[in-house]
Amino acid sequence: MVGACHDFMRLRIQRFSPLTIFYTCLVLGLGLFALLMIPHAQAAPASGERLITIHDRGHERGIITRANTLRQVFKETNVTLDKNDIVEPGLDETLVTSNYQVNIYRARPIVIVDGPARQLVMSAYQTPKQIAEHAGVTLRDEDKATLQMTHNMIRDGASEQMIIDRALPVRLTLYGKENTVYTQATTVEQFMREKDITLGKKDTISKSRSAEITANMKLDIWRNGKQTATKEEAIPFEVEQVQDANHEVGYRQVKTPGVKGKKMVTYEIVMRNGHEVSRKAIQTVVTKQPSKQVEVVGIKVNLPSGSHEDWMAAAGISSGDFGYVNYIVEHEGGWAPCKVQGGAINCAYSGYLGYGLVQATPGDKMASAGGDWRTNPITQLRWATGYAIGRYGSWSGAYNYWLSAHRW
Repeated sequence: MVGACHDFMRLRIQRFSPLTIFYTCLVLGLGLFALLMIPHAQAAPASGERLITIHDRGHERGIITRANTLRQVFKETNVTLDKNDIVEPGLDETLVTSNYQVNIYRARPIVIVDGPARQLVMSAYQTPKQIAEHAGVTLRDEDKATLQMTHNMIRDGASEQMIIDRALPVRLTLYGKENTVYTQATTVEQFMREKDITLGKKDTISKSRSAEITANMKLDIWRNGKQTATKEEAIPFEVEQVQDANHEVGYRQVKTPGVKGKKMVTYEIVMRNGHEVSRKAIQTVVTKQPSKQVEVVGIKVNLPSGSHEDWMAAAGISSGDFGYVNYIVEHEGGWAPCKVQGGAINCAYSGYLGYGLVQATPGDKMASAGGDWRTNPITQLRWATGYAIGRYGSWSGAYNYWLSAHRW
């Protein structure tokens, strides 16, 4: 570049001003600098190697390794961890693919302020609920916790604090059943709205609706007339499944266990001659919300090697029927063994919609051809052959029916 500018100045000095020559060389120099700053692509890993990209406190580092766990990777690269740091994926989880994005969440000091109590903890978690659980602090559903900056870093030894606003306990007797519930409400009226309590015409409450909520206050609600009974019942938790393409179908790991909730249900009971003849729920108060269970499920499918023709041959289909089979499959599941009617791909599906290459309805009827019917296209084709011959006499018969009815 310097030589080019020198030649330009020597040859063009008489035609251009010095300022023009200066800016021309500057532009050429900046262009060369931009080219040099373009990052080079990371070399693709060879067979048996893995590309590991580590994200740590805003920095990114890529390495190629043959290690089978992140613990081994960190040992090779001298990456140190505090016992409270969090690594995703896990340190001892077996590495199975050739490319991983690894996140390191570093623990930092946090002061937990719980009324008069102050506790300094080290945590890498980001939400109040996670931080409290990590520190062994119990948070009820009605408690409030917020993260904010500390006012005195020297005193607290941290720049961040978590303030816990505890809900007040109320001794609620609902139609004869007493239980302690917690609330952030300031009046009885607000408490009743919060707990979704609706009074019937014959119901009576022991406090004025405008009365102030105080810790451990006693609040009674009762009904005159028909007999009532209140019992505590469990609330089932929801299950959220996170699909993981690094693990094969059938893999399942509970990442966060679910916890059942609790509710008080009051029934109005009609008795006749000493026997219960009817029961109707008239009030439900949730005392503990359920916690969702999070599960990791594998969705990786190892398909048989070969082409679609190889699959059909392996299923015992004659080559003369390949065209009929291919037409029906292309218009049903599209050669996707895990396809659910409507377009979703779910290798663990077990409902009543069409499923698989030929959209068998329900899909589990293909189990008669083999236990791997959910993911093995050859097993599905074996079942489809029996279905085509049994219902239409042949694959050509099934094909002709599909042309007229647009289904089979």
